[in-house]
Formats: sequence, C-alpha cells, structure tokens
Amino acid sequence: MLTVLEYLPEGLLAKKAHEQDGFLAGPTLIHLSGVETSPLFVSVLLHGNETTGWEAVKSYLLEFQQNNKPLPRAMSLFIGNVSAAKEHKRVLQGQLDYNRIWLAHPSKEGRMMSEILQQMKAKQVFASIDFHNNTGRNPHYACVNRKEHDFFQLAHLFSRTVVYFIKPDTVQSMAFSKLCPAVTVECGQPEQKHGVEHAKNYLQKAMSLGQFTNQVLHAKDFDLYHTMAIVKVPEQFSISFEPIAEKEMSMKEVSQADIHFDSDIDRLNFTAMENGTRIAKIDPDKAVYLQAINEQGIDVAQRYFDYSNGEIRTRLMVMPSMLTTKEEIIRQDCLCYLMERIVMEEKYKV
Repeated sequence: MLTVLEYLPEGLLAKKAHEQDGFLAGPTLIHLSGVETSPLFVSVLLHGNETTGWEAVKSYLLEFQQNNKPLPRAMSLFIGNVSAAKEHKRVLQGQLDYNRIWLAHPSKEGRMMSEILQQMKAKQVFASIDFHNNTGRNPHYACVNRKEHDFFQLAHLFSRTVVYFIKPDTVQSMAFSKLCPAVTVECGQPEQKHGVEHAKNYLQKAMSLGQFTNQVLHAKDFDLYHTMAIVKVPEQFSISFEPIAEKEMSMKEVSQADIHFDSDIDRLNFTAMENGTRIAKIDPDKAVYLQAINEQGIDVAQRYFDYSNGEIRTRLMVMPSMLTTKEEIIRQDCLCYLMERIVMEEKYKV
C-alpha cells in the first residue's frame, strides 16, 4: 500500500493536492537527503481536503530545486490520502481516517503507519510536523502531546498559541512523540494564501534548526491550553445551521432539525464562553443531548451543558476550539473540543 521513494518524482511539485491521485500510486513516503542527516518528518494530506501543508512544502522544495541547492536537513515527506484529496474530501466513504490509525491499528492502513514509524526510528528522526487545516474559523496554533522542553520549542516556532492534548491518542503526533519532538500545526482554513505563507515560513525555521536550545519562553509570550473533552453530536439527531435571532423563537419557527446551531457558531473558537452561553436551539419534544468525552473516555456532557427551555447552554465557562459549521466534518469527527487555560509553570518553559 505504501510507496517509498528516495527522490522527488519529476513533475510532482507542479501538482495540486487533488492532482496527485494517479500521478502517485497512493500514499507515498519520500526520503530526501540534506546537509544534516537526521531527517525532519513532514506529513501532509492525512485529510484530503486540508491542502495548506502540501502547498507550503511544495513551495519550499521548489526553491531548492530551482536553485540546485541541498536541503539544510534531510526531509522525509509523507503524502497521505491522495484519493480523498482528488475528491476534495477529508476522507472518502468507507475509508479510515488517516490521522486516527497511527498506533497498532489492525488494518492495512494501520500497518502502513507502523511501517513508516519503523523507518523513521531507524533513520533517527529529528522532529515531526503534521500539517492540518480547520473547517471553522480558528487562529493558527500548534498542538503537542507531551509537556516537554523540545516539544514546546518546536510548537512555539509556529505560534504563541499551543494546545496540549492526549485524546484522541492514535493521531500522528502522538505516535511520533515516542520517537522525537512532534507537533500538529493547524494552519487555518485551506486555500488561504497567508496560511500557506505561514506554514512555509515555519517549515523553513524547522528545517534550519540545528538543535533544540535552552531558550526561555515567558508566560506573556506563550498561551497554553489543555483539551478536556471532545464534543460529538449523536448520529440519531439531525442538525442545521441558520442565523438565530436574539428574539425568542420556537424550534419549529427556526428549523425542523433536532439541533439548530447558529450559522456562525465558529466565531466562538478560542473564546471564553461564560456560564449560560447559548450554543443551540433544540427540539423540546425530543430528549436531545450532546456527548462530551473526556480523557478517560467518559461522557461528561452533563458537566458542561444544560438542555432546559428548548436550548443548549453552557453550565460553566468553557473555551471551544475547532467548532465547525460543516455537517460532514461533524459526522466524521466532532463538533468541537473543549479546553481550559493552563498557567505556564517554570517546568513548562523552554
């Protein structure tokens, strides 16, 4: 299933994400040499509709190719779900999510990810970057799975906003965190020029990083959050997104859906929502509810949400990330994540 190359196929850097299926045989791992021999691992298109990482890598490599210059560091580039990219989809129906199968998953895709990890361990991988996009409005931010010196330094090269999470625990960055400093970088929505520029600039910094240093980050320069729960909409409930007027309206006046979210609910990402903030209208004739799965795998939605009077409101102050108005993404993944702010302690400084 995995193609492994020691060179860039001629013409690859001219291809858009959706043009790679057929040009490449499928998921492809490309090992490129550089002045520093310990490689930076870079993964793109684990989700086929998240194209910023590929555009940034392509632009970065083109400069070296056109100038006939060696890379400052070896790079191992994994181009993931090219078949989903062809259809501009996160994942195709019937496919596994390429960013949920990195740790001992009993499938051919899971075995492919294990093979990649084995190869990178043998190559003494220097660090790992997994490029992603969001479907909703979010700031650019980096995610880590370990609160350690090198991880924070790698994350801070991308953004002052850093999110620590341990669930889901089968993502690429979690698997690579056992081998090297690893981050997931969220580059905003795809097809945004400034997102590509930011991702390319970050890649340049990471590729030029000779080693991790003892640089100190001060609390005022470093916003650290902890993901507490993943919020999902149970599949039996229908959802819709339309403007919700401030005046009181019944669910029937707004929509026939079981849960009706505001059409711009993603404006709340990385915003502290006070206790009592309304996030949806619900059908009062149905026992509608959300799920909020914590790090222990327990549904703690009752702690976060109240369902009185035909509405869903927050029970306490929370901060969401990755809120989306795309139903397909909600069904494939989640509605959002709930976070808390972590006060950066001395042990977290890098």
